[in-house]
Amino acid sequence: MPEPDPTRRHIVIIGAGFAGLAAARALKRAPVQVTVVDRHNHHLFQPLLYQVATAALSGAEISEPIRGALRRQDNARVILAEARLVDAAARRVHLWTPSGEELVLDWDALIVAAGAVTSWFGNDAWEEHAPGLKSLADAHHIRNRVLLAYELAELATDEAERQRLLTFVVVGGGPTGVELAGALAEIASHTLRRDFRAFVSSSARVVLLEGGPRLLAGYEPSLSQRARSDLEALGVEVRLNTLVDRVEETGLVVGDERIEACTTLWAAGVHAAPLAAELSADTLRDGRVRVTPELRLPSHDRIWVVGDIAAAPRDPEVPVTSAAEAIPAVAPAAEQMGRHAALQAVRVLEGKAAQPFRYRDRGAMATIGKSRAVAQVGRLRLAGLPAWLLWVFVHLMALVGFRNRLLVFFDWVLAYFSERRGARLILASPVDEPHRGRAAPADPADDELE
Repeated sequence: MPEPDPTRRHIVIIGAGFAGLAAARALKRAPVQVTVVDRHNHHLFQPLLYQVATAALSGAEISEPIRGALRRQDNARVILAEARLVDAAARRVHLWTPSGEELVLDWDALIVAAGAVTSWFGNDAWEEHAPGLKSLADAHHIRNRVLLAYELAELATDEAERQRLLTFVVVGGGPTGVELAGALAEIASHTLRRDFRAFVSSSARVVLLEGGPRLLAGYEPSLSQRARSDLEALGVEVRLNTLVDRVEETGLVVGDERIEACTTLWAAGVHAAPLAAELSADTLRDGRVRVTPELRLPSHDRIWVVGDIAAAPRDPEVPVTSAAEAIPAVAPAAEQMGRHAALQAVRVLEGKAAQPFRYRDRGAMATIGKSRAVAQVGRLRLAGLPAWLLWVFVHLMALVGFRNRLLVFFDWVLAYFSERRGARLILASPVDEPHRGRAAPADPADDELE
C-alpha cells in the first residue's frame, strides 16, 4: 500500500465491514488520501457467518483480506489497529496497534463504521456459557462446541447426560437465530446421521427461544409463520414470548422451567461498538449514535457515522427517537450509507454542501434450511424453493472476491446433493479440556483467517 500523500486531503475510515469497505471503494477516483483502520486484517461477510459456525463453510471462504480488496486502489492504505479515541476538536484519531503502541492520525474527514458487538442486555456473565456470533473467532468457537458435544455424547454412559449434550438452545428469533436453529437441526437429521454408533444423531434436540410474539419480527407476519412452520418441520422446538432468566454452564432457566443443555447460543441482540461512546453524541438504548440526515454527527460537520453504529433516520424530515424509526442494521443499508458518506465527505472538502441520505430498501431474506427460505423484496413475497434460490443468488453475488464466490458455490452444490458439510473440524485440542462440554480456543495453527 502507498504511503500517505501529504498534498492530498486525508479521509480516515474506521472499520472495514460493509459500510467501511463501501466507503473506501467509493473514493477510488477521488483526489484524496484514504486510510482504512480495522482491528482485523480481513473483511468478513457476516450474513454467512452462521454457516462457518455450523460447519457448512470455512472461515476463509467468507473473508477477504482488506489489503487484497483495496489492492488496485492507489490512494488507499490499510492500518491494522483499534481506534479507541476520537479527538474531534483536534481532528485526530488515536489508534492502538497489535504491538501495544499508540498511533495518532490526523484527518480532514472521518468516517466511523466501527460496527456492533453482541449484547447480553447487561448480563455479560452469560457470555461464557452463551456465546454470540459476530466474528470468525466466535464462529470457530461455536463450531468447536457443537461438534464436541456430539463427540462427548458418543462417550456418555448416562442417558440423561447424553441428552443434555445433545440439546442445543438458540436464544433470539431474528434472522441469525432462525438460520442457526435450522442449520443445527439439519446437522442432526442429515449431516451426522451415519457418523455415530452409540446414539442416533436425529435424537438431538434444538430449541429456539424468542422473547416476542413471532419470529423474524421485521418481516411480514405470513413469512414469520412460514419460517416457524419450516423450522418445526425440521424438528426445532420454537417457543415464543419466552424470556431467559439465567444462563449457566449446564443449561438455562426460562420462567419456572430449567432446560438442561450443553450448548446455548446467543442471537438475541447487538449493541453499537464501544467507540460509539467516545463520540460524545446522543445515542439510542442499543448504543447507536443519532446522526443528521447527512449521516454526520450533529456536533461536527466532518465526522460521518455509518453502518451498524449509526441510528440514521429513514425519512430525512423525521428525527430518530427509537430503534424502530432508524434505518435497519443490515448489510445493504450499511453499504449505501458508506458510499453516501464517502461522496459527501469529498463534497464538503471541496467546499460544497452535504446532501441528505435516502435509504433504498432492498428487502430482506432468511434461510431455514435446504430449499427452505423466506424473502420479501418490494411487494414480492416468496417462501420455499423460490425464496431459497433467490437467497443463494443474492449472497453469492454479494461475497467479496471471485475466488470466494466460486468456492462457496461448489460447497453449496456439494452440500445440496450429498447433504454433507465439509468443514466439520474441531479446531482445538478437546482432549486437554476438562469434561465440560466446551471446546478449547481455536488452534493458532489453523490456516483459516482469524
